[in-house]
Amino acid sequence: MKSPYPEEFNRQAIGLTASLHFAPTQKAADALLKEGKDPEQIFVTGNTGIDALHYTVRNDFYHPETEWAKDSRLIAVTAHRRENLGEPMRDMFRAIRKIVEEFTDVKVIYPVHLNPQVRKIADEEFGGCDRIHLIEPLDVVEFHNLMKASYLIMTDSGGIQEEAPALGKPVLVMRDTTERPEGVEAGTLKLAGTKMEDIYRECRQLLTEPEIYRRMSEARNPYGDGTASIKIRKILENIDA
Repeated sequence: MKSPYPEEFNRQAIGLTASLHFAPTQKAADALLKEGKDPEQIFVTGNTGIDALHYTVRNDFYHPETEWAKDSRLIAVTAHRRENLGEPMRDMFRAIRKIVEEFTDVKVIYPVHLNPQVRKIADEEFGGCDRIHLIEPLDVVEFHNLMKASYLIMTDSGGIQEEAPALGKPVLVMRDTTERPEGVEAGTLKLAGTKMEDIYRECRQLLTEPEIYRRMSEARNPYGDGTASIKIRKILENIDA
């Protein structure tokens, strides 16, 4: 239950009692096979979170924060992981601030996690920068539309690594490792680490090199095409038949 994947405990605990396993990728299905799961109970369907984007993302969506950033290159930020608290998170935030100070057309929206330690660091590192907006956490519809409005995403979160590429948004993962290696292999994600200069360099590259940005934004999302729910329904119908 420690770094780098504390959530993995929850997945394995649930997996022990599950009779069906709907894996987002073949690599995830292979991991289940290595754990000894019955291959007849494993199905590769994609991630249902990507399906949800079809219902949540709207062209007419309005939010005052995305309206504020509409004429800029918007970077959406999420950061909350326990293993990044302290100096790693300060380094992450200093890299972001350095980018904003260098590129006058860049704005940042960061829905700040409720963890008091995260909030304290965010206030200290981002205070006084008028092109970085620290806002309260968003609901899923608001956040999906924030991702759509963004030029790129900088995150240490997990699910965003699967969802953002479905919107054609490059993702810089501010971690040293990721449980989503398929995204790195496909080119939708890039591990930027937690050091200030590394994060700054990777972000700056996306802002200054259009071809690298294009390749990431156009890479095929390995986590599904938005039809996972349909596949799962058909599997369940066949089992019940």
